[in-house]
Amino acid sequence: MPFHSKFNSAPEALPADAQLEDYAAQAPRTIVHMDLDTFFVSVERLKDARLKGVPILIGGQSERGVVASCSYETRQFGVHAGMPMRQARQLCPEALVIRGDYQAYVDYSDQVRRLVAESVPVLEFASIDEFYLDLTGMDRFFGCWQFASELRARVMRETGLPLSLGQANCKAVAKVATGEAKPCNERQIERGSERAFLAPLAVRKLPGAGEQTCLLLRRMGVIHVHTLQRLPVRAMEDALGQPGRALWMKAQAADPSPVVPYSERKQIGTEETFEQDTTDIVALHALLTRMVEQLAYQLRASERLTACVTVKIRYANFDTETKQQRIPYTAQDDALISISHALFDKLYQRRMLVRLIGVSLSHLVPGGVQLNLLTDTVEKTALLAATDRIRHRFGAEAIQRAVTMNAYGRQRPVVSRRGVLLNAEQQPVIIQAQAKQASGRPNAPWLRPKPWKHHYPHN
Repeated sequence: MPFHSKFNSAPEALPADAQLEDYAAQAPRTIVHMDLDTFFVSVERLKDARLKGVPILIGGQSERGVVASCSYETRQFGVHAGMPMRQARQLCPEALVIRGDYQAYVDYSDQVRRLVAESVPVLEFASIDEFYLDLTGMDRFFGCWQFASELRARVMRETGLPLSLGQANCKAVAKVATGEAKPCNERQIERGSERAFLAPLAVRKLPGAGEQTCLLLRRMGVIHVHTLQRLPVRAMEDALGQPGRALWMKAQAADPSPVVPYSERKQIGTEETFEQDTTDIVALHALLTRMVEQLAYQLRASERLTACVTVKIRYANFDTETKQQRIPYTAQDDALISISHALFDKLYQRRMLVRLIGVSLSHLVPGGVQLNLLTDTVEKTALLAATDRIRHRFGAEAIQRAVTMNAYGRQRPVVSRRGVLLNAEQQPVIIQAQAKQASGRPNAPWLRPKPWKHHYPHN
């Protein structure tokens, strides 16, 4: 008898469990999960139609790079996201490797989010290519499934991106339904058939079932969801603790987690892995300066302030250490760079080869630039405003401190005979910017010169 045919009959009764009974007594929900198929690859193909049908790997091109996304053409060779780039290129040597354009991915993701947000009551922005919709109660006006299907068609029509969709009674089952619908398709799980739908699937397809969890369950003889559904919840709690109960609930198609509306980020950060481990303190400081400079610009562009700086180091033996410091709210380059350098110096005491460094800014709040009455001058704040206008108009890396030119991952500056810094097209950077500024094209209103917000302590 085929394996799947064993689950065609009516589903078994729910196991006895107080939490499960409480969930079953709640009003039914209608949850939709949307996933942009091979999102990064799809964006690259929109930018260049010649890439259609070509096996593509997107991610770092160094020996230590990781696959961020891959096309379906490469997956038949065993390639998947998160795999080391070196291994992926061995499995699929004919694949084209693209570093990727994260800003383009963000722009397309925002476009999709705006289209969906204007049509649904509750939207959760789960990731750059993943969304949850709560359509509970909309059946009184029109069918939820028809609405979701039409919305999917509209998004694909207006963006050109492939999109898969799943609809079910909870987030976990909707996400699994989307996975089963791929590529570029949709699937509805009728109310009451959720457990029967999950039963023949592998446990690894449940959200939250990672590699180590699946390995442990396999040792327990649990390979398919059907076995997990029959397993006493106490056995899962003994093996995995509270996460074991959560996974058991998902196997019963009972995921009470709500769809959380989109909210602003509370933290921004960046990190970089080196092609070769290093102990070059000067270069590490330069890279840290570059990272903080870019993050501080992001804060000012979004009119936000930070109150906590965290620095991260990963050594060659993969030991990872972090150190953070609470600070007065600020978005100033100099203050954040000074603090990050001090944290790095306190953190780096083992004198081992460094594999990765990172920095993050957290405790973000809306606010204007905070000036220090003792250290900040009119010239200093005017310079900061001018560099921000240049970055917004010509790109985040159009202007940077000279010290960051020696950072890892940066090309050394090219200088003309007159000592003028040149860009990749051998054009003077400053002259090029001045020429475009003099062309008469107006700046964006929020970038025009304006008084900085001063925050003075009250007497």
